[in-house]
Amino acid sequence: MNSDRLSEIEINLRAPALNVRKNALDELAEIPADIAVPILQKLAREENFALRRLAVMGLGNHRSEASFQALQQTIAEEEDGNVIAEAANSIFDFGEPAIPILQQLFEISDNWLVRQTVISLLVETDRFDVLLALAIAALKDETQTVRESGILALKKVLSSPLKDEAVSWLTVMAQDSYWRNRWRSAIALHGTQDSQAKQLLSQLQRDENWRVVAAALEGTLAEN
Repeated sequence: MNSDRLSEIEINLRAPALNVRKNALDELAEIPADIAVPILQKLAREENFALRRLAVMGLGNHRSEASFQALQQTIAEEEDGNVIAEAANSIFDFGEPAIPILQQLFEISDNWLVRQTVISLLVETDRFDVLLALAIAALKDETQTVRESGILALKKVLSSPLKDEAVSWLTVMAQDSYWRNRWRSAIALHGTQDSQAKQLLSQLQRDENWRVVAAALEGTLAEN
């Protein structure tokens, strides 16, 4: 690709129209990483957070060491939660090497979007040890949606050798004073074959809140 076309792509990446930027990003995805990544790194230094977010989306299209390092740098230095969450999405596609980076990101971040994004990504893996640790931490988060993400993440752990620990934490949340935590616990228990978990689901069928009862009954019906 000639330099004039590359210059045009760089201009289009900063265009006011979203569809023009998206088309430029798609075109850049087809260009070799050694050419595309420097363009995206430059975009990642723009003042506009939307452009920085676009840059990390683009970096995810290139499985190269330079792209991985650029995403890691963004995660370490970026201040906008939207950009960091998008960088987490992109670096996750690199597989196992991204797991410790995402775990550390969750542990040091206090941004609800970032924390929810990391948990949702790790639910797609078989790293039950990491997922359990982050789920437990999420249960103590000040933001309710993060707590609920942690409860729902325990569902994945129920299918692992760490299921006893998951059941223990779901037992705690199933007895929580806030109905949403009990409701999410009932949802997390759907489909479980563990006898203690089934007993817990039966207990939630007699909850004082109708939403919790409905969720618990739905879980029982799903088994039959």
